[in-house]
Amino acid sequence: MKNNSKQTNQERRDFIKKSTLVGAVVVAGSVASVEAIAAVNSDRAEPPEQKGYQLTQHVMDYYKSADI
Repeated sequence: MKNNSKQTNQERRDFIKKSTLVGAVVVAGSVASVEAIAAVNSDRAEPPEQKGYQLTQHVMDYYKSADI
């Protein structure tokens, strides 16, 4: 009977070790995916909103060439 108890305790310890390992892998995977998503979102910059007529060098060159 005592031998059976030692085997059961060893099985419990193995189960807890494996459960801890699996838990750590799951947490690491979820943290890595969140960081990857954050990195993708921060790289995307919104273009500045320009409203209305913009007098740029390109437009002024056109006016000079068109004699307006």
